[in-house]
Amino acid sequence: MAPQFTHEERERLSQLRAAGETQASIARILGRSPSSISRELRRNGQGESYFALHAQRQAEARRRERPRQPKMERRDISDFVRAGLTSYWSPEQIAGRLQLEFPNDRQRHISHQTIYTWIDREPYRKHWEQFLRQRGRKRSEPEKRGQLVNRIAVGDRPEVVNQRRRYGDWEGDTIVGRQRQSALVSLVERKSRFTLLHRVSDLKAQTVRAAVRDSLQPLPDDLRKTATFDNGKEFAQHEQLAEELGLDIYFAEPYAAWQRGTNENTNGLVRQFYPKGTDFTKVRPSALLETQDLLNERPRKCLGYRTPAEILEKRGVALEA
Repeated sequence: MAPQFTHEERERLSQLRAAGETQASIARILGRSPSSISRELRRNGQGESYFALHAQRQAEARRRERPRQPKMERRDISDFVRAGLTSYWSPEQIAGRLQLEFPNDRQRHISHQTIYTWIDREPYRKHWEQFLRQRGRKRSEPEKRGQLVNRIAVGDRPEVVNQRRRYGDWEGDTIVGRQRQSALVSLVERKSRFTLLHRVSDLKAQTVRAAVRDSLQPLPDDLRKTATFDNGKEFAQHEQLAEELGLDIYFAEPYAAWQRGTNENTNGLVRQFYPKGTDFTKVRPSALLETQDLLNERPRKCLGYRTPAEILEKRGVALEA
């Protein structure tokens, strides 16, 4: 559907009409289709004459008299929202992305609250609710972990990392599966929020070290500057890893997950796909890659509703599976 004529367009149309321009010529100048010009003259003109002020008042009166169509009943908006939900975008991310893609078309803007209200009133509410992120439960009692040898605390991390002023600084952790028999290694770049997921069959230090190395090694050198890990013993081979990848490694304080807040938040997003108790040995590599792509192609509020993939691709980074 063509957007409504603005007052400025009607002023220009009035001037061009008075100057004797043809409808085809006016359409080219205004960047409109000839049919749109013809319809505007027919609906809001006065016989052979066309005056911008009169046309504007006519259009506004018609809009006031017309029953307001709920935005979720518009096909273009409804399709966008449904596609976003099935890609596990939150209502806030969907609303922000619409504003980013159509900044000058307010008719296509929708609030996240409108989306939530629509879900609540939908006959198939349960279907759409499954795509919404659920709040995770807090761990009831802290996990007992030993100290790592030669660890460098997060407090010694350069300020440029803390302020997210550059790319190439990562946070990492493991997402443990059923009975701690399998896990995912999750890595997230602090500035772009780009996420890498790697399945491991056990939590041995050499296994996790190989997973981190295989995930980060294909990246350009300027995207491998630092990594900040959890205090799990699975990261005990951090010194060998630092040498293999040429990056500096730091560790958050025990039970201070907020010092790796970006990674903790990402792990919460991953848990939406793989809840606690998941047997990761049964998760196909293709399914894990699909999850990774969904996260990296999800618009983020902190990125101005751009996606992590768009942020890194803008820097010329080739993101290959």
